[in-house]
Amino acid sequence: MVATAATSSFFPVTSSPDSSDSKNKKLGSGSTNLGGIKSKPSASSGSLQVKANAQAPPKINGTTVVTSPVEGFKNEDGAGSPHPRTFINQLPDWSMLLAAITTIFLAAEKQWMMLDWKPRRPDMLIDPFGIGRIVQDGLVFRQNFSIRSYEIGADRTASIETLMNHLQETAINHCKSAGLLGEGFGATPEMCKKNLIWVVTRMQVVFDRYPTWGDVVQVDTWVSASGKNGMRRDWLVSDSKTGEVLTRASSVWVMMNKLTRRLSKIPEEVRGEIEPYFMNSDPVVAEDSRKLVKLDKSMAEHVRKGLTPRWSDLDVNQHVNNVKYIGWILESAPLPVLETHELSSMTLEYRRECGRESILQSLTTVSDSSVGDLVNVGEIECQHLLQLEEGSEIVRGRTQWRPKYAKSFGNVGQIPAESA
Repeated sequence: MVATAATSSFFPVTSSPDSSDSKNKKLGSGSTNLGGIKSKPSASSGSLQVKANAQAPPKINGTTVVTSPVEGFKNEDGAGSPHPRTFINQLPDWSMLLAAITTIFLAAEKQWMMLDWKPRRPDMLIDPFGIGRIVQDGLVFRQNFSIRSYEIGADRTASIETLMNHLQETAINHCKSAGLLGEGFGATPEMCKKNLIWVVTRMQVVFDRYPTWGDVVQVDTWVSASGKNGMRRDWLVSDSKTGEVLTRASSVWVMMNKLTRRLSKIPEEVRGEIEPYFMNSDPVVAEDSRKLVKLDKSMAEHVRKGLTPRWSDLDVNQHVNNVKYIGWILESAPLPVLETHELSSMTLEYRRECGRESILQSLTTVSDSSVGDLVNVGEIECQHLLQLEEGSEIVRGRTQWRPKYAKSFGNVGQIPAESA
């Protein structure tokens, strides 16, 4: 029965005559014209009288046209009779069937393409575009970043600016995920009410290994108290696939009034917002207690003048982004050092901010006296100063450089466990 129903949907069956008697009546009472042969019913009997109708076939332009017998198959009333039932007549409308099949295949292909059916590599299982998440009892923020092709430099590794931007991005997202992000940039709701913002005063960064294009790095960050009116933020950057530590950083932040541009103590209302997120832990980078010396033009071996902030260098607090200062410091690093060595660590002290109209100069001196033969030199240490042309200090710095492609076997940091 199912097969019959399915067949009837594609092969329509015409209704059969009611009975053999009705069929005979129709044949006996009808008249036909088969190619000039007429039949008329007899008035007195049911006999069929056949009369030949001799008629020459029509001609068009001298060519004989043969009339199909089907065209002349008409009732006496002039109405056409149904075509005889053949196998061809019972076939479905192929154009409609083909259109239906095409529609089904297109819909199936669309659904198939929407399915995430392709196999993934293990390193593709990590979402590098996520906003991050809170881990370790809500005190550590974790976020992944994929190293893009436009974020690598001449050494085919991620640039210093890229890595520092990762640190800054996770700091802001940490505040956002913790619900402490007010209307300002990285400021809590109470800080916004009092026109306060965070500014960095000191930063230490250790680069154990630089990631390259296609690597996915995992950045962990957390905050701790630093004295009475400061906050320390630490970062630990590792390879998301192997867990190898790549970068360690520790920084100290204080509050500044956005209107007066003066440093401020931490108000009790703000302290109540941020203290629940403080970890009782040591810095991930041991503090370098050596004093950063002040350079002057007479001591500096390399000077880069005429540095001016661009509009794109300003953040939403209308001061130059601290990552931009790092780029300006390295502007005066000697080219032989950049070609043969890579930055292994740096210590920075931010003295003051600069405005849009400021003109700066970058000063650098190399501690090692054998700069002329850098091929045979191992570790190199440089002293830096970024200042306004009129002499006011912006940033003091010290950098250490190791020969390129040298493996570092220094102490590997770990995410600290909160002390009791």
